[in-house]
Amino acid sequence: MTLNAGVAPEAIESIADRPDPTAAFVDAATLGDGFRAARERSGKSPAELAAETKVHRRFLTALEQNDWSSLPSRVFALGYVRAYASALSLDEQTAVERFKRESPDTSVPLKAPIGIAFEDVKRHSPRIVAGIAAVVVAVIGWNVFQRASLHQTAHPSDIAAVPKTWTGAADPDPQVALSAPMSAPPDQTTPALYITPGLEAELTGVDPTDPAVIAAAANPEPVQKAFNPRGAVYGASANASMVVIQAKTAGALVVRLGDGQALFARQMAPGEAWRAPIGVAATVDVSDPAAFDVFLNGEYGGPLAGVLTPLAQLNSRADQAAKALAASQARAQVQAQAAQAQAAQARTQAAATPSPAPAPSSPAPAPN
Repeated sequence: MTLNAGVAPEAIESIADRPDPTAAFVDAATLGDGFRAARERSGKSPAELAAETKVHRRFLTALEQNDWSSLPSRVFALGYVRAYASALSLDEQTAVERFKRESPDTSVPLKAPIGIAFEDVKRHSPRIVAGIAAVVVAVIGWNVFQRASLHQTAHPSDIAAVPKTWTGAADPDPQVALSAPMSAPPDQTTPALYITPGLEAELTGVDPTDPAVIAAAANPEPVQKAFNPRGAVYGASANASMVVIQAKTAGALVVRLGDGQALFARQMAPGEAWRAPIGVAATVDVSDPAAFDVFLNGEYGGPLAGVLTPLAQLNSRADQAAKALAASQARAQVQAQAAQAQAAQARTQAAATPSPAPAPSSPAPAPN
């Protein structure tokens, strides 16, 4: 019985001339090159092989590109190698052994070193340990010897005689007398600031020695406590706001525009503050008026008056306070300049008035 019955001679010749895929796989430089060459000779696409092996296409591509980092755990990678080799009619065991050689398992612990060098170290280790021990003993012995040689017995003090006043005798030296204790010196001294006479008046136009200026400085306008941010500050920038609302205790703060839209809404923590913009028509709505302080132009302006407060009212108070402060400063400057002018006029008149001539002395009586 002929085995090639029914097969055309041309087909037999083409099968005989076809290169062996196993030989091409073994002769390839790497495992991936062998898989790629075998796949190209089989005429199958990566998608077809992925459907046949039930392995994702990206893992098969990683095997062909020798990209071991893209593969999953080593157990799955070995399974993918076996499935790919079986689909390409290659020897599975040969493919697995080659994968193990080209991609060593890093999870295997290192083995103890063996060989001639390690045996030499083991043979000489007792000598090394003995040498180190001898050095340590020598260092300790040297330190003990130094301490023993420098040790001295106790001897009396070098002071030949002790004064009686030191020993608290009943008969102290009559030539020694103690005065009353003096007060301790100051911790530090600050020299008085020197001011060039007339320089401040020349630069500022205000004479610091003028009585009116001294009186104005002695009775300044009361200044309230300043705004101290103790948390996050929301709202407008510092140079675009005159009103700051700060929470003393936790409370809700909602600022609504005229159409009901919320401009700002937050549950404020103690210390947090909100800067109100200028020229915005809104209403400040708080949960507790006593929980919020108002600062006008950086100075304390008291707590909020009520649950609902128009923002325009707070901005108006701040504007009036700023104008009052500017007017007070202008009045103080005008008064100081007027007082300075009066003092200068008085000094001029005093310099222009001639001093009276001294009275002639009476002649001394003639001696008898």
